[in-house]
Amino acid sequence: MAEKIIGTVKRVVGPVVEIAGAREAQMLELVEVGTEHLLGEIMRVQGDLATAQVYEDTTGLTPGEAVFGTGMPLSVELGPGIMGGIFDGVQRPLMVIRTLGDQYIRRGIQVPLLDRQKEWLFTPAVKAGDTVSSGTTLGTVPETAMIEHRVLVPPDVAGTIEWVAPEGLYTIERVIARITDGATTHELKLYHRWPVRRRRPCKEKLPPTMPLVTGLRVIDTLFPLAKGGSVAVPGGFGTGKTMIQQSLAKWCDADIIIFVGCGERGNEITDLLLEFPKLIDPRSQKSMMERSIIIANTSNMPVAAREASIYTGISLGEYYRDMGYHVAIMADSTSRWAEALRELSGRMEEMPADEGYPAYLPTRLAEFYERAGMVNNSNGTTGSVTTIGSVSPMGGDFSEPVTQHTRRFVRCFWGLDRQLANARHYPAIGWLDSYSEYIDEIAPWFEEHVDREWRANRNKIMDLLQREARLQQVVKLVGPDVLPDTQRLVLETCHIFKNAFLQQSAFDPVDMFAVIAKQTKMLRIILTFHERGDALIRKGATIVKVKRMKIYPEMIRMKFTVPNDQVERLDDLQRRLERAFDNLEAIYDQPAEL
Repeated sequence: MAEKIIGTVKRVVGPVVEIAGAREAQMLELVEVGTEHLLGEIMRVQGDLATAQVYEDTTGLTPGEAVFGTGMPLSVELGPGIMGGIFDGVQRPLMVIRTLGDQYIRRGIQVPLLDRQKEWLFTPAVKAGDTVSSGTTLGTVPETAMIEHRVLVPPDVAGTIEWVAPEGLYTIERVIARITDGATTHELKLYHRWPVRRRRPCKEKLPPTMPLVTGLRVIDTLFPLAKGGSVAVPGGFGTGKTMIQQSLAKWCDADIIIFVGCGERGNEITDLLLEFPKLIDPRSQKSMMERSIIIANTSNMPVAAREASIYTGISLGEYYRDMGYHVAIMADSTSRWAEALRELSGRMEEMPADEGYPAYLPTRLAEFYERAGMVNNSNGTTGSVTTIGSVSPMGGDFSEPVTQHTRRFVRCFWGLDRQLANARHYPAIGWLDSYSEYIDEIAPWFEEHVDREWRANRNKIMDLLQREARLQQVVKLVGPDVLPDTQRLVLETCHIFKNAFLQQSAFDPVDMFAVIAKQTKMLRIILTFHERGDALIRKGATIVKVKRMKIYPEMIRMKFTVPNDQVERLDDLQRRLERAFDNLEAIYDQPAEL
């Protein structure tokens, strides 16, 4: 608890507090306001007058109460004990607070962010005399059954190991190593602090060349996301933003999941907190919480803490990235975060910009999304942070400022379609509005590990979808019967693709997840149907003949009937489809009788 008084409360405007006599206050300094020591952060300094945003309810705070300075910025504690935790926007452990008997977070409550009493088994990885630098692994701690916590030399620290603790049990407050740098000696513990608004340094940033495999066919095949990339998921109310993020959290091949519930409704966060610990990780068959962190900041919590929660989540992600893990951060939703910025900006009487949002909204969005990336670490590992931010535009209007500014800083866009959601087509990602700029960078990975024709096949089906959209305009006017059979085949192929490929059931044990090999083989079968069908129609066959093939229903049901561990059955389906077309072509290749 801070003891140094840096000023007194002059005025209280909701979560914004003006502080008089604050000549020693620093920008972004963490402060404790009033007799209850409410957490806050200095956001503006003008002479001896400072303005702070308070992360707790300021009801009852009166002018004249003391404001205490901590001398440090808002920071997170990084060390063993984070994994599996549930925190609020400023990293207070909610499950620990619950054990204190409080139904809600009591104002001014001071709870250690990490458990000071728990002992961890530390195994050193260096010895006395070794030269180390920022990011070097000092030792390891088994944090959970799935995650090995690598204790790193903090940024801005380097030198020679003077002493390192032997293998044994230590609390996070025990010194486990001493590093000398000239006349300076650094005593290192199992944890260290890091300012949430400051990007953690890395040795080298790499181009995103590996896909984040999600098991959702519309994403992996049409609009893939790279590890270390960033994506926006905009959509109106009820289009499935939260469900997509929860599905990605369970199935994507990231090592660590960080879910930031930023300003979402309390019932959604409650469902998440109740259901997420029950989920079983499909890879390890252990609880998902063994490799997950949840930051819960509901819409009824103080608005300033909502603004901080995004930075808390990305800072935790960068920490595990530096250990060599691939981290996926789900931010739900950045619109609520932007609304918090707007409210705080208004209370600080700043000049508003588009729709009342502050003029620095694009800068804040850029600061968040640009902290994603794939990096080489000083300890010889490669890690990544992938950001998946949902956007909740009012009325589903993608032209509003948050969505438009977000598109400037992400390279992947999964626009959710209200009509698809109303038709119960999930995931409701619209294939005409969405895009991915990672295609060219990750295509070599697909072509090397999965299918040499992956990019060509993807381009073919996207071209068919574009043609189908143009044909639908004609169909709405005059109906499909006036179209030639070659164009009706385009409609039929896209109908199969949308229903037998893009639509996916989260309740079906076979269809809820599709490995990449299954996706590519399914796509090849659908394209074969179109290409061979088109050739057959040009020889004189009708679309009715093509649809009457006995193998047609099997093709429609293949997503349900072929498990992920039996994808070779799709090769057999491909061969039988080819034979069926060969038999039909043999009929139309026969010369006509004179």
